Amino acid sequence: QVQLVESGGGLVQPGGSLRLSCAASGSFSSIAAMGWYRQAPGKPRELVTYITSGGSTNYAESVKGRFTISRDNAKNTVYLQMSRLVPEDTAVYYCYGFSGMDYWGKGTLVTVSS
Repeated sequence: QVQLVESGGGLVQPGGSLRLSCAASGSFSSIAAMGWYRQAPGKPRELVTYITSGGSTNYAESVKGRFTISRDNAKNTVYLQMSRLVPEDTAVYYCYGFSGMDYWGKGTLVTVSS
């Protein structure tokens, strides 16, 4: 079992930056991949980015060049550095982990507004 807890959401102005964190805990040997999904009001959940235990990354086109994912395997923690935020980035951001099966955090709200 893996528990994922996100932190770092909040209100930020357009053009600003925010960093999300997700810490994994529980009984597991390793987490093959960790990442972030987001869900805006009235829209389906979408992949933002993920990173494998080996450090390979993948980004949605809409966030390439603005968001950076990183991972501390020793701490079982993944980070999402978000820069040049735009109102369209407003969403609940969910941490995701795969360790034999999918695991999800409860989400953290990011609001980009002036």
